[in-house]
Amino acid sequence: MGEVVVVIGAGLIGQAIARRIGAGKHVVLADLRLENAATAAEVFRNAGFEVTTEEVDVSSRESVHTLAEQAAALGEVTALIHAAGVSPSQASPGTILRVDLYGTALVLEEFGNIVAPGGAAVVIASQSGHRLHALTADEDRLLATTPTEDLLGLPLLQPDVVTDSLNAYQLAKRGNVLRVRAEAVRWGKRGARVNAISPGIIMTPLARDELTGPRAEGYLRMIELSPAGRAGTSDEVATLAALILGPDGTFITGSDFLMDGGVTASWFYGELAPSQ
Repeated sequence: MGEVVVVIGAGLIGQAIARRIGAGKHVVLADLRLENAATAAEVFRNAGFEVTTEEVDVSSRESVHTLAEQAAALGEVTALIHAAGVSPSQASPGTILRVDLYGTALVLEEFGNIVAPGGAAVVIASQSGHRLHALTADEDRLLATTPTEDLLGLPLLQPDVVTDSLNAYQLAKRGNVLRVRAEAVRWGKRGARVNAISPGIIMTPLARDELTGPRAEGYLRMIELSPAGRAGTSDEVATLAALILGPDGTFITGSDFLMDGGVTASWFYGELAPSQ
């Protein structure tokens, strides 16, 4: 039994990271839609990877727990890539909070119980969390440390407070980063690490939904007025992920890496600033 790499959310970003770090290891591709995982798995097998597929619903504790057990039965889980989620144009505020916020907390909790010593995880968050207004220190602490099953009961997450899908997404992604910071302490007791990456607009099917959805004009403007002047690619995210998951990243844990082509910089200090 060798090393196991678990990918939750078998989209382009998760696949790109797994290709970078999965050689010689058993890659588990898990997705809500098993056909998505199966399509990706065929490409991986043809490229020489050992791969299996699993169905998982990150908003279900039973489903995530089962996936963690299945992965651990295959070998030592030394890498977790959590890239599952829904975007503001794809879901309601309640669904976004349940999948992107609660789901991430659940994944970190369950896999934190079985990750092998020396293992590491990366959570794909978003630049959107960096554009949310500052929360209070108490709100930050609650998002970071509230027991998973109580998380969606927090006052700041109630339906009469969070009425907009974009706001829900921003809260979820800010919460992901805070959760990673807190979980790094618990994972560290197992000799494992966990970090987040907050990408900007990366060209994936999800990004295409946004670029053709109701907020398309804003997203196109972000690309045009960002310092980089372009969208990013899954392979660029994978390059960073490989560093923080691999042997050169062993001093990095509890951190978040913003890679958005400078969109956030321009949002606060450049032409994208709301006052302009």
